[in-house]
Amino acid sequence: QVQLVESGGGLVQAGDSLRLSCTASGRTLSNYAMGWFRQAPGKEREFVAAINWNGGVAVYADSVKGRFTISRDNAKNTVYLQMNSLKSEDTAVYYCAADRTYRSGSYPSRNGAAYEYWGQGTQVTVSS
Repeated sequence: QVQLVESGGGLVQAGDSLRLSCTASGRTLSNYAMGWFRQAPGKEREFVAAINWNGGVAVYADSVKGRFTISRDNAKNTVYLQMNSLKSEDTAVYYCAADRTYRSGSYPSRNGAAYEYWGQGTQVTVSS
């Protein structure tokens, strides 16, 4: 059984930084693209960032480009989301997800439907 567990969320001030981690059990992540998504209260889940299976390509939502960085450490079976210059509009529950397709191509998907396994989420709250 595959489990993804996020950690690192919390309450911070605008302008601060946080690093989220997502660690997998039950599956080796190294051959799968990974993504981060978020959902704010009353809003639909939205794409944040994704990284392809070998870490060579990362894609970002326009709203976080230049502030967030996704990375992976396949030896630790962990994916990270470094979030800098946080804004109040970044407040949401953040979820990591694992692609359903083995080595799914050069570019990771921005579409949640491409991801098969999801973590339980970690709350990020940014006060202004």
